[in-house]
Amino acid sequence: MDSKFLNLEQEKRDRILNAALAEFAQRGYKQASTNQIVKDAGISKGALFHYFKNKKDLYLSLYDHFIDLFLTQMQEQLDWTEKDIFIRNRKLASIKIELFHRYPEIFNFLNSVLTEDAREIQKALQVRRETFLSQNYKEMMADIDPSPFREGVDVDKAVDVITWSLEGFSYRQQAKVKGRKLDEIDLEEVLDELDDYIEVLKQSFYQ
Repeated sequence: MDSKFLNLEQEKRDRILNAALAEFAQRGYKQASTNQIVKDAGISKGALFHYFKNKKDLYLSLYDHFIDLFLTQMQEQLDWTEKDIFIRNRKLASIKIELFHRYPEIFNFLNSVLTEDAREIQKALQVRRETFLSQNYKEMMADIDPSPFREGVDVDKAVDVITWSLEGFSYRQQAKVKGRKLDEIDLEEVLDELDDYIEVLKQSFYQ
C-alpha cells in the first residue's frame, strides 16, 4: 500500500479503508463506485487517486493490506506451541472479533473476493487467493495435535468440519452485532457462547 496513504493519521486512514471495504463488499468490483467511496470517506476523488492509481489498484491494495493485517495478527497473537485445534481456534475467533470491530466489513470483503469474477482483476486475484489458501491459512492448522481425536475419526475431515462450523459461528456473530458500537457488545458473552459450541464439537470428535 502506498506510503503516502499509510502516513495518514489513523482516523482518516480507517475512514477511507472502511468506506472502500463496504462498497466493494456490498457491490462487488464491477458495480462498486469510487464516487460513493469518497462520499462515505469524506474526501475528494482527487485525494483518493493521490493514494491509489485507479480503482483496480485500490481494490488489490485493499485485499493485500487486510490479508497482511490478518496474518500479522495471527502470527503475533496465536500461541503456536499450543497444538489443540479448539484452543487455537478460540484465540483466532478473538482476533477476528477485534478486527471486525475496527473494520466491520473486513470479512465480508475478504469472502466476496473468493467469488469475484471481474476480468480486469481476475488473474491478479487468482494468484493472491492461491497463495493465501495454500501457503498461509492451511498452514495454520497443519500442526494440530491429532491425539485427542477419537479412534477411527478422519482427522483431516474433522478439522475441516470444525473450521467450517466455527467460521459459521463467526459470520452469525458479525450479523448480530453489525452497526453496534464496541462498548455495546459483551465480548465475554460472545466467547462464552463460542465455548458452548466448542464443547459440542469436542464431544463429537474427541475421546
